[in-house]
Amino acid sequence: MTELILHHFDLSPFAEKVRLMLGLKGLAWRSVEIPMVMPKPFLTALTGGYRKTPVLQIGADIYCDTRLIAAELEARFPHPTLFPFGQRGLTMALAAWSDGSFFEPGAGLSMGLNKRGLPEAVINDRKAFFNFMDFDNLEREIPHLTTQFRAQADLVEQQLADGRAFMQGDIPGLADIHAYFPVWMARGNVPIAGQIFASFERMQAWEARMRGVGHGKRTEMSAEDALAAARASGAPPGLGVDAADALGLTVGVRVAVVPNDYGKDPVVGELATLSLYEVAVRRSDPLVGSVLVHFPRIGYRVVHEYNK
Repeated sequence: MTELILHHFDLSPFAEKVRLMLGLKGLAWRSVEIPMVMPKPFLTALTGGYRKTPVLQIGADIYCDTRLIAAELEARFPHPTLFPFGQRGLTMALAAWSDGSFFEPGAGLSMGLNKRGLPEAVINDRKAFFNFMDFDNLEREIPHLTTQFRAQADLVEQQLADGRAFMQGDIPGLADIHAYFPVWMARGNVPIAGQIFASFERMQAWEARMRGVGHGKRTEMSAEDALAAARASGAPPGLGVDAADALGLTVGVRVAVVPNDYGKDPVVGELATLSLYEVAVRRSDPLVGSVLVHFPRIGYRVVHEYNK
């Protein structure tokens, strides 16, 4: 089977989600370190400009967004499952909570409490990226952000209140990863995280269990070798267009795929797959040849006749 190649950087909280998925499944994978801020020329050659981290590459298939990465890993490696206890739908729905309501105040605290010590390049990059933050007022917002982040963390404490080891029972799954990654981010980036979490004893014990999940078997890989792997593979065919899809598009039309929330840099290509769950576009670049770039349908807009 073609190698799993994760394009990420170690401090990325969303990359930590995928590293834990790989750990839970006990998978071997290749690690390609990408820059924290733009430009990212090697990654852009693969994705066409997608701004978010991480990206999973399998040959010339390029998977964007942790929701789709989770679904793809589960399809390829079903055991052990990311969805124990038969709660796949609910678990996938929790991504909207963890990626929004829980992550955003934590990210605001991370930026607000560290703003004075961050390089200007990082500040400018995040201003353009995180449209949910009011960068000019972040420091004044710290008390409010603290209350919001602590209230979200308390939901985890409540879920563990009956003594269960993990969010849905006695074994970990993607629901735990959703809940854990904002906490992981805060531990590394929010100086007052210890104070925020001090009263959450069950959550702290659960954190230790989550650290034990690990990251699978990681080996390093150069960006150049990852691009060569894509060139050698060649883009596979898409899965076609669902005839019932409301957009009424056909295979081969030029479209842009744009996130609904932030990092709204469009990825433009020829439509190859459009289903209830996924959209994929075919694009080419001199560095990688032809690749198929995949996105989840939830959270992304597909724009026809995109000429920018």
